[in-house]
Amino acid sequence: MNFARLRLEKLILRSLRQPQRHFQTQWQGHRWMTTITKPPATAAVAEETDAATKKSKSATIQGQAPSVKPMPLVEERLESILSPIRTRIMRKKRLATDELSALGFLNTRGYTTAEEYNLEALQAALKEQNLYETKRFFSTDNLDVEQNVLFVAAKYPTGQQPREIFFFREGSVVFWNCSDIEMNNVLNFLRSFERESYVSALVHGESEVMPYTYIPSTAVDVEGDLVAESSDFNATSRAFFQKGKFFVTGDRDSFLYKYTFSNAMAQSIKLGMWEATLDRYIDSIEHLTEDLKRGRRLRISRAAMLRKTGELFALRHVINLSSDLLDAPDFYWDREELEGLYLQVCSYFSISRRTKVMNEKISHCVELAELVSHNLNDAHHIRLEWMIIILIMVEVGFEILHFISDKGDKQQSLEIVPLSNQLVPK
Repeated sequence: MNFARLRLEKLILRSLRQPQRHFQTQWQGHRWMTTITKPPATAAVAEETDAATKKSKSATIQGQAPSVKPMPLVEERLESILSPIRTRIMRKKRLATDELSALGFLNTRGYTTAEEYNLEALQAALKEQNLYETKRFFSTDNLDVEQNVLFVAAKYPTGQQPREIFFFREGSVVFWNCSDIEMNNVLNFLRSFERESYVSALVHGESEVMPYTYIPSTAVDVEGDLVAESSDFNATSRAFFQKGKFFVTGDRDSFLYKYTFSNAMAQSIKLGMWEATLDRYIDSIEHLTEDLKRGRRLRISRAAMLRKTGELFALRHVINLSSDLLDAPDFYWDREELEGLYLQVCSYFSISRRTKVMNEKISHCVELAELVSHNLNDAHHIRLEWMIIILIMVEVGFEILHFISDKGDKQQSLEIVPLSNQLVPK
């Protein structure tokens, strides 16, 4: 049986080698024919190719491996295919600010620098600084419990148009027609009034810039279309939003329209900060998914996982309960025109879709956190059970030792009385 099996294997190997030899013979004959028919220059190139081929063969014979790029392993290819690359949602492309500045547009820029501002102390500091004048300090809540928006304007003009700033208590600031130097100075000044400040690189990375321009108060109708000054429209609007640009009238009554645009920008920037926070959270627990996939021990403690779960629920709370991302604020309840502008800007920044995506990511993270917590709790319970079993075994061992020692003592304490002593007469 063994000889027949060896003979069969030789036949199979010979049949596999014959097509390869036939192919090599045909290739050598084809190369010989092309060398004959080629011109001298081409023949020289062929000679160089043959020399390189011989050199590689000699290197192979001498034991040196030719420089061939190794193929990736199957597991590596599967890892690269199965592990997706997370990418942030690309926002809409903004127009170049230089081109819009040439067309007469100004810039409004928004930042989110902290979780909350102390607006009362900030107002007093700005008044003492005497560079900005407080125009409005009002509440957007119908109950007027707390004033959460501070609107100031620069006292000393540097151009024809005013420079204005909106400060929001939830940690956002929006500049209207301010230079980069002025904005950086104000941001540095704000640090003393911030609570839980964000990283400077993240603050500048998640900022938003929008162009705006001033229009005549009689040039806009209710639906936001430009009309002639001689039109018969009696009801006019003082602002509208079109193709990613703000159009506002220059009169003093346009304050609420600027606030509406600023509020929508602040909501988008705040959402961007929460998106960055969620991305950092996902990166911090990514190794847990690898541990679960490969069946390794989870490299996190129960206390650390509990803190991670608390961070996740805190983020879900501020997004869905403490903010106005899911619905329009109550401030626009009886201001239909402002509500329309607010919803247009929010739609431009895709706030609803981004909020939905964030909630889906958070739900997935919650499921992973619960799975890891259950796994850690089960391991902890198993450890406790083994400790109890070991303690019981130790106690049983001590009882056995006590029993053996007591039995040995009883045997030694027994006295042997001779029989003659018992038969002695009284």
